[in-house]
Amino acid sequence: MATQLEPAMEQDLIDRGYSRRQLAKVAALLGAGAAAIRVTGAGAQQAAKAVAGAVRIGANECWTGPFPVAAQAAFKLVQEGNRYEPDNEHQKLFDAVAAVEGIPADRVTAWPGSSDPLSRVAVAYASPTRGIVTADPTYEAIWRTGDWLGAKVTKVPLTKDFAHDVKAMLAADPNAGVYYICSPNNPTGTITPIADIEWLANNKPKDAILVVDEAYIHWVDGPNAARLAATRDDVLILRTFSKLFGMAGMRLGLTFASPALMEKMMRYDGGQVTGMLPMTAVACGTASVGEAALIKARRAEMVAAREKSVSHLKAKGIKVIPGSQANMFMIDWGKKTAKEMQAALLAANVQIGRNWPIWPTVSRVSVGSMEEMEAFNAAVDKVWKA
Repeated sequence: MATQLEPAMEQDLIDRGYSRRQLAKVAALLGAGAAAIRVTGAGAQQAAKAVAGAVRIGANECWTGPFPVAAQAAFKLVQEGNRYEPDNEHQKLFDAVAAVEGIPADRVTAWPGSSDPLSRVAVAYASPTRGIVTADPTYEAIWRTGDWLGAKVTKVPLTKDFAHDVKAMLAADPNAGVYYICSPNNPTGTITPIADIEWLANNKPKDAILVVDEAYIHWVDGPNAARLAATRDDVLILRTFSKLFGMAGMRLGLTFASPALMEKMMRYDGGQVTGMLPMTAVACGTASVGEAALIKARRAEMVAAREKSVSHLKAKGIKVIPGSQANMFMIDWGKKTAKEMQAALLAANVQIGRNWPIWPTVSRVSVGSMEEMEAFNAAVDKVWKA
């Protein structure tokens, strides 16, 4: 049985340029549940299937699991798994995040990862008449959502320093509904200066939403964009515990945004998905966010492993895209395609990441432990011929 759209929602979609045919598609999708929006739109980019015994440095995962103190907090909730929410766990997480980030707790929302809200913000604020603007290359999930919406997706090359070209992004579509910045950028690991992000926030259409995806921000010893969401109603910050905090399989993400912005994103299921998080993940996240010393130590460990491999590659005359501040870097293999080198390294028992269509000779490599990166260096030595 088809889902009947509420009159207010139907009128909103018509006002945003949806055709009657597209309205039927929306209704059918909503009938399948909010999960279908995530899968059809911006579901998490699936990592390549793990190869048994291979060094796995292809999916930007952390090489280790949660901090021990956080794992202990999660185990405590395992023992209390008979309760849906033993002791106000959601609010504890929001309060802990608010204290660290300096934002009101009522602007923090938790999700099963960050791909769900990334999809929802596009569904809520982009449309066939209001496009989506991103960099290229960048994390592509929102491109798929745009395709589903029938919204124009405009892709703007990075600057010579591999930052988002915010002025070019605005010029490319001055009437877009959503502008998306990933900083540090996936796949380059490069930062877009906070001043540039603020410029776009101040100059975009007032009713457009600026999305700042900070999935990798904890790898950076520097400023972040959280404060923009503390006071503005047109900025959404995305965070995840899947990276530095070593919780990819636990599926916990955050948004920082005004309650009004969130309310429009929740219309598709009343926000039920945010109440379905495993309490183990919530407790683990709560115990993680304030561990400044542990965060700093893990960051330093990653940087040392990353720089060792980057130096090794450069010494062999292999080009590395400069400026990464995250747990990944991009290698330009020159005359060899990325797929060729990915296959060659896999034959040497090292599983690296993929490439982006705009750069067919460039591979993304995730940073693993020092031992894993030494194995990567050895594999490159084995297969590389200039």
